Amino acid sequence: IYDDVPSEDPLSPDEDVQRDSCPQDTDKGWSSSEFESYDEQSDNEAKPPTRSKVQQLMKAARSGTKDGLEKTKIAVMRKVPFLQRKDQLEVEDDAGYLDVAVSEIKHPPPQLSPMPEGLTNHQVVRRHILGSIIQSERSYLQSLRRILQEYHRPLMEADPRILSPRKIRPIFYRIREITQCHSMFQIALASRVAEWDSSEKIGDLFVASFSKSMVLDVYSDYVNNFTNAMALIKKACMSKPAFLDFLKKKQASSVDRITLYGLMVKPIQRFPQFILLLQDMLKNTPKGHVDRLPLQLALTELEMLAEKLNEQKRIADQIAETQQLARSVSDRLLSKQLNSEQGSLVLCETLIETVYGERGQVLKSKERKVFLFDDVLICGNINVKGPPDISSLVPVGPKYTMKWSAPLQQVQVVEVGQEACQSKDTLFQQSGAKRPSLSCSSAILGPPRLYQELQELQHDLSVVEEVTLLVGTLQGTYQNLNTTVAQDWCLALQRLIRIKEEQIQSANKCRLRLQVPGRPDKSGRPVSFMVVFNTPSPLSKISWVNRLHLAKIALREENSPGWLCGEDEGKTMAPFWCPLLACHMPVFAVKGILLQGKTLEAAIHNPVHCALLGFSAASTSLPQGYLWVASGGEGSEGHIEIFSLNRPTPRAVKSLQVGSTVRCLEYVPEPLPTEEAEAEAGVHKAPSGICTNICVGLDDGCILVYGSVDTTAQCLLTLHNPEGSPVLCLKQSSSFLFAGLRNGTLMVYGRKSSDDLWDPESCRCVNLGSEPVRTLLVLDDSVWASCGNSVTVMDISSLTTQKFEVHPDPMVSVTHMVCAGGGVWMAFSEGSSIRLFHTETLELLQEINISSRSMLLNTGQKGMRVTSLLICQGLLWVGTAEGLIITLPVPKLEGIPKITGKGMFSLNAHCGPVDFLVATTSTLSPELLKRDSVGDGPDSACGGEDRSDTSSQESLQQYSSSQGEGMGKERGVLLQYKLRSTSGLPGRPLTALGDEASDSSLESLEHSVEDGSIYELSDDPEMWVKGRPCKRDGGRRDRVISAAIISGGKGFRRLKEGTAAGTRMSGEGLENILMVWQLPLTV
Repeated sequence: IYDDVPSEDPLSPDEDVQRDSCPQDTDKGWSSSEFESYDEQSDNEAKPPTRSKVQQLMKAARSGTKDGLEKTKIAVMRKVPFLQRKDQLEVEDDAGYLDVAVSEIKHPPPQLSPMPEGLTNHQVVRRHILGSIIQSERSYLQSLRRILQEYHRPLMEADPRILSPRKIRPIFYRIREITQCHSMFQIALASRVAEWDSSEKIGDLFVASFSKSMVLDVYSDYVNNFTNAMALIKKACMSKPAFLDFLKKKQASSVDRITLYGLMVKPIQRFPQFILLLQDMLKNTPKGHVDRLPLQLALTELEMLAEKLNEQKRIADQIAETQQLARSVSDRLLSKQLNSEQGSLVLCETLIETVYGERGQVLKSKERKVFLFDDVLICGNINVKGPPDISSLVPVGPKYTMKWSAPLQQVQVVEVGQEACQSKDTLFQQSGAKRPSLSCSSAILGPPRLYQELQELQHDLSVVEEVTLLVGTLQGTYQNLNTTVAQDWCLALQRLIRIKEEQIQSANKCRLRLQVPGRPDKSGRPVSFMVVFNTPSPLSKISWVNRLHLAKIALREENSPGWLCGEDEGKTMAPFWCPLLACHMPVFAVKGILLQGKTLEAAIHNPVHCALLGFSAASTSLPQGYLWVASGGEGSEGHIEIFSLNRPTPRAVKSLQVGSTVRCLEYVPEPLPTEEAEAEAGVHKAPSGICTNICVGLDDGCILVYGSVDTTAQCLLTLHNPEGSPVLCLKQSSSFLFAGLRNGTLMVYGRKSSDDLWDPESCRCVNLGSEPVRTLLVLDDSVWASCGNSVTVMDISSLTTQKFEVHPDPMVSVTHMVCAGGGVWMAFSEGSSIRLFHTETLELLQEINISSRSMLLNTGQKGMRVTSLLICQGLLWVGTAEGLIITLPVPKLEGIPKITGKGMFSLNAHCGPVDFLVATTSTLSPELLKRDSVGDGPDSACGGEDRSDTSSQESLQQYSSSQGEGMGKERGVLLQYKLRSTSGLPGRPLTALGDEASDSSLESLEHSVEDGSIYELSDDPEMWVKGRPCKRDGGRRDRVISAAIISGGKGFRRLKEGTAAGTRMSGEGLENILMVWQLPLTV
């Protein structure tokens, strides 16, 4: 009777049942750990003392007669006011959603008509993609209806009851509303499909159907409740055998054998599926098609919707994991911190902790759950998961027991060979297990042992080199003991050293070695212990090292907080989920007063991969390459400062002086060979050519072309324009260099066929107007050039132009243009507005006023002027004349980069205008991501060093299994490089067998041809080949992108919340300062 009696007060955290109207706040998430104290023998939960009314009713029922029970039931249903209030809440909760029954007879599913004849290839492909959309949506709707018809309805109508309705409703929360949304979409889709051959338009249908707030609301409710629903199913399976049996029977009777979890996870996966289909449709929609812009807008809407749902799911999962962990923490202070909203979970993953013995063998390994919060690192034991019959139906989260925790600032990542560089605290490896008896033949060597073997090989090489010198002094001539043989030994040892170095790198790729502080010893000295974790993949190791590095940066004062949310009542943003200020530094360090007075004009990133950069260093450093920063003043010489970025902070490495003020810089990558060039290269050797270069535009009209192979920076070419007009902007395409001049002329240079440099004789001039050409933008097949308040779009191949006006005021000029997807954002010389134009129709799509979004900073300015503009990784960066930096979210895909989210304002600013914003990005070398092990051993799955199929296996010392019993000696390594046999060398063999030795016995002393096959030499014996490539590596397309944003301007100041005055922190505001924001690696 009382199973359906709801509570009057909000449920306590110890309870397992949620109200029918599931919580809207993601900060009140649920996890499976909420139900561990559930009494499996009873359906009644522990009630807090405050529920006096419910307790009195239940006490009366237990002590009363049958008649008393009936009276109590009536009282519960009719007389209790708090129950009536709950019913009203239920009605209000569902008031915004209409329960519409869709008849398939009146509204049949969409069906494509037979394909007409005479269609183009694009039309045929678009029809096939439309068919995939129809089939995908039909399958999705069937899955939603299966949930309602095969699970929800039978459970609600079961007699006797399997579960109470108040437990059923939260499990299937918002499924009905999602079904209604897609039923309406299917009706509209059927109408559009029926007229497809005449309209061929579908993008606007997606925009109309999925831009409604109701769709976001119902999906948000469902995503936020998903973890709670799975926990309720898990708890019901454990306490209600009838429910578990019900789920098993439903799965067994279904054709596809899909579980309830498999059906309920489909709404979470729906929008990524839509995005993939629309991307395919957009790729096969030619420019100028009526569906082109609607598809781009639809892609934008779906991407924003998916991003919001993903973020809500991430927060809900983060809260669930944190709450689960908080219950296992005995430290009250830490537990309170985890339960509060202050701590933010950055990363958590199941890793394998490994303990090594003195000789490098594995003593034990065990799974641990490692949690990285914004200020603490926690390691937990993973307890036994749920019963297997339940785990097969619904994911069952584990329990944790905290093993240790450490303040983040005291945790250090230590690579092999770096132990001596760390602090001199007492250091040991954590181990609580007895040492098992392992035979040496089965030992798996750890990185410390590999490092020791490397030192031994280096020692042996020095000895053999001395022996080689002594062999050269022999008076006799011996076939198998001479300088040639000795040099071959040296080459073989050098090869083994290279193999060992690569093994160490390979072992480090999946081993996370952390130095963690422990309790001081008896004398009070600090003690640290080393923890070694095996990560699932090199990508996982990179993520951990990078997140640990950035989490420490987030704790610095300048990042606490670093950003202010402009439309959320001045709310500061969590440090780690914003761009982090890694450093700020002067551009000219001790260069004299003359350079300090110069203004910064431009900056460019020259990406250069550093082969010497280690695995961990690559994941913590700034994007690899060099930063060129140009400065100058009116009538003075120009100056270029080059910074190396192959470290956590930039370092000045070279300075260049030029004859005039530098106005612009452009990076020119190595041109990709055309098909004709590749065909010629197959017959004739291709010319050496120039790789990459940097073009420098000067105030005197010259363009300097510098080689950019590292820091040599040699001037290769100088281009002049006849009138000597200042070069204000430069942009390059694959075949042309475009230069915008102050006199309104656009100059176009082609490449030389001999050395890939620009050809001065090929220069063509295009007059765009009388106003200066301030900015250029190169798209796929056109270049956009600004001149006054207009922009000219010029076709690259034909140089035909199209001009359109972008601002109504003729006195205003376009100063900046950036492109993302199908749109171009523009900033102007006056005013605080930026405008978005479509790249194909040139239509104005959006206008944003920056000053209206900066009211919280109380700048005291009526308007702000935009001085720099940049788009990088889904953020539009805006620099202002007041030194403020603003970021606005934009889509990352091929859609329209509309701004719909909340802007953020950096609390770190310049004292003067933001002179430039430059994005630095680089892709980590694919070699860093390769797994070199394909064995099935315990370590091989983690990129270990037991490489059974490569030549490096030969470098491992092979121990006999009987060594422990004293039988036999260690098997030696075959020391051979390219010398297959000594029989062809002059002299007699040096052997104790004498002249009567047979050829076969002598051959046994030689290396056979088969023995040499393990070295896998190429035709050139000086070229060392690693080994057979792993098949699963061949198809890998892992891309790890490192990104940072660098701004330049006068001075540095730290803003206070609510004011733009701030505190000036660098000089007197006259010094040129770089600010560097580092973004998390994208893996």
